[in-house]
Amino acid sequence: MFLVVEGIDGAGGSTQSKLIKNFLEDKGFKVELIKYPDYSNAIGKAIKSFLNRKFEINAEVQFYLFALDMLKDKEKIERNLREGKVVLCDRYIFSTFSYQCFAKKFSLEKGLQIVKILNLPKPDLVILLDISPQTSLKRKSKEKKKLDRHEEDLKLLSEVREGYFKIADMKIFSEEWVFINAEKSIKEVFGEIKKVLVEKLDIRE
Repeated sequence: MFLVVEGIDGAGGSTQSKLIKNFLEDKGFKVELIKYPDYSNAIGKAIKSFLNRKFEINAEVQFYLFALDMLKDKEKIERNLREGKVVLCDRYIFSTFSYQCFAKKFSLEKGLQIVKILNLPKPDLVILLDISPQTSLKRKSKEKKKLDRHEEDLKLLSEVREGYFKIADMKIFSEEWVFINAEKSIKEVFGEIKKVLVEKLDIRE
């Protein structure tokens, strides 16, 4: 199964992804967890520099940059799926559609064409952790002193959130979406996610 956790900044994707991995491994599944952006490589470092305002690029170039970060893992994702593992992504191409296409107005049609050409693996399920832009800003401000260009922009975060809703409604690149109210505590949010996993993976509690 290819599972993706999505949400605007501060939604708790990284925290919940780790909890999901631990839960599934406890149930006997082998799990490959991948996080995007991947700051451990040259592409990810370029993304980080852009987010920290070290240089400027337009939305189209941003789309390519974020998509390339995922393309580098295409073979790894496909291999792990063939081996029967659960591939779990903390963010995926849906973030790129939401941020660069819906919020920054890069052509969604072009974005879809790029993804089709790259032939990125298509997820089976997307779990969207939904919070308000205000909650996002509050959480990220507690977490770090200096926010990046996306984290500090309430208008952008609002447009990204709406972008996620539109992508889910249009079933772009995944037929199945589950919405989770991530305004609640970490434990409560994971409780809701666990219900989804138990049903989708036929897990016995």
